[in-house]
Amino acid sequence: MCGWLIGCDTFRPCGVRMSTSQLPGARPRALLPEERRRRIADLIRGNGRVTVAALEAEFGVSAMTARRDLEALEQEGQARRTYGGAVLPELAGHEDSFQQRLERAVPAKERLARAAVALLEPDATVFLDSSTTAYYVAKRLVSDGPRVTVLTNSVPVMELFTTQNRADTDLIGVGGSLRKLTLSLVGPQAVQAIRAHFADFTFLSVKGVTPTGYLTDPDALEAEVKRAMAEHSRRPVLLIDGSKLDRSALSVIAHLSDLSLVLTADAPEAAIAPLTETGVEVRPA
Repeated sequence: MCGWLIGCDTFRPCGVRMSTSQLPGARPRALLPEERRRRIADLIRGNGRVTVAALEAEFGVSAMTARRDLEALEQEGQARRTYGGAVLPELAGHEDSFQQRLERAVPAKERLARAAVALLEPDATVFLDSSTTAYYVAKRLVSDGPRVTVLTNSVPVMELFTTQNRADTDLIGVGGSLRKLTLSLVGPQAVQAIRAHFADFTFLSVKGVTPTGYLTDPDALEAEVKRAMAEHSRRPVLLIDGSKLDRSALSVIAHLSDLSLVLTADAPEAAIAPLTETGVEVRPA
């Protein structure tokens, strides 16, 4: 499904189950390059980003043609190319944008993803939040993870599962209002859809963990979604690298004592010690 290519800020319907083996393959009519690029620019403005794979499916063009279109839009100042696609120029440079965060602490996130996937048994159900760390968990699941059902509010995670050949994996996309900066679906619809399910695991990350053990995020709507995921799973697991410790953001998500496990990477022992005092299990990845 390519629902996230629609040029609006609300995704419907909520909580639709999609099997990655049941995707439409209809080929649209060919467009002139100028018209196609105009529509691509509209998609970027409406959704904050596009991917090459999605453009191939949407317009029936080759990956090379899609990349040429994005290059032309970048030269016109209407897009900024990224790995696998393009984003709005103003979003690309923001420190909290998905694309900026995706390229930070990559080895640590990959180790965290490996440790998280190792916890899963076949047929597990998993909430993945909109963090870039959870995106690396999704990549690990796609490459060599067990058969699972994934529930997520992350548009990039949805795209990842629907463009990869994992016929044994089910995806439940949580609907809601699109937050372009983080490429996540948030708001009452998203929370309602999450609370209609219960998962074995939640894998989430945060902006910062305060010295007193509170998990925090800059955005209140994002924090509400993460909180609902943690509350509606048997084992909520926090995935963090050392840069997240002893930091705070505006909105409180939960307390460390509400979690089942904390997986850490590149975190000094002195910073980890206060976490264990909350009673939660802390394990290095």
